[in-house]
Amino acid sequence: MKKKFSELTCLKLIVSISVLMSAAMFLFACESEKPIEQSLKPAKTAPPPKAKKTEQPIRVGVAGAYTGELASIGIPPRRAAEMVIRQVNAQGGIFNRKIEMIVEDDVCNQEAAAAAASRFVEKGVNMVLGHTCSGATKAALEVYKPANVVVISASATNPDLTQGGAYPNFFRTISPDDAQAEIQVKLILETLKLNKIAVLHDQDDYGKGLAGFAVKFLKQSGQAQIVLNEEIISGADDYGAVVDKIKDAEAEVVVYGGYHPEAAKIITEMRMKEMDTLFISGDGVKSDAFIKATAWKYAEGVYVTGPRDTSDNPVAVIAIKAHKDAYDAEPGPFFLNAYAGIMALFNAVKKSGSLESDSIQKFLKRSHVETPLGTITFDGRGDVSGYGFSLFQVKNGVFVEIRDEKKSDAGKKQD
Repeated sequence: MKKKFSELTCLKLIVSISVLMSAAMFLFACESEKPIEQSLKPAKTAPPPKAKKTEQPIRVGVAGAYTGELASIGIPPRRAAEMVIRQVNAQGGIFNRKIEMIVEDDVCNQEAAAAAASRFVEKGVNMVLGHTCSGATKAALEVYKPANVVVISASATNPDLTQGGAYPNFFRTISPDDAQAEIQVKLILETLKLNKIAVLHDQDDYGKGLAGFAVKFLKQSGQAQIVLNEEIISGADDYGAVVDKIKDAEAEVVVYGGYHPEAAKIITEMRMKEMDTLFISGDGVKSDAFIKATAWKYAEGVYVTGPRDTSDNPVAVIAIKAHKDAYDAEPGPFFLNAYAGIMALFNAVKKSGSLESDSIQKFLKRSHVETPLGTITFDGRGDVSGYGFSLFQVKNGVFVEIRDEKKSDAGKKQD
């Protein structure tokens, strides 16, 4: 019984093996009938992941007078931009994109400013902080406007830049010249009680505009006699002829529209000729370079209008300290105005969630932002709201803000 069972089991095993071998040979034959191209195709796999696109930086153009006689009022705004951009980049940038600062020196020249603006547009800047001088700013805006590039200036004060309505893409963190001319005229007529006035200007958009508003307000008062209204040539070595005209006209006060290099020469020649005629000018003269150029003593008593002093503002305190730490020096003119301007631009970008110029412009006018100037916004024309001009006088070699004009010194020749 056992022997029969073993033989039967072996027979079954042999049959099973034969069946399996036949099946395998059949499958091999079927497989060999497939086209060779198909049999050599690799197995399908998922496509490789696309490389992550690198975000382009946000490009900010910064333009102004960084060389030449007006560099002392152009460099502080550039440094303000450098500091704010460095801080923003250290925090990860905006929309996780770094800020790239592109610098152009226009030396306050209109042709150079227009060329700088063209280079900015070619490089695709998203916004501009600049320019320094009103004439240069106007020339650059003729390039920025058709490209719809949003621009903020810390120092361009010519009223037509905003009040004329030609440049809706332009904003500024400083008041226009008609505001400072009004302060100057009020000082002359109400505080100093003088009425024989000589008016000078340098023929630049800024100087001519400031002097023009002074003349307008003086005439409107009906209290003033304009004994001289004279143009000067910027960059001249000597202003003796115009100083003699001031003396011959017996002017009690000179109102000057222009920048500090020429103002320093005029006041120095006046004092060297022992003239005690008062001298009043605007923010283009409010620079330590003016005081230094007069050997300090001849600037004593000079009045200027300029941006209100907000150095005790908490944001300003931090900004000024950071500047001193970085450059081992006081900031200089228009530093806080530029610091506020670049802060306002970045705030508008964040609030709008966009780099589109129209969106940035809309949120500049809609948003309030804490800056070294205080809480500011911009009106429908692009002028800063919540900030203005003050009156200053040179005392002991420094500009001192006069909060009560009646307490100011007469400003005459110092012994």
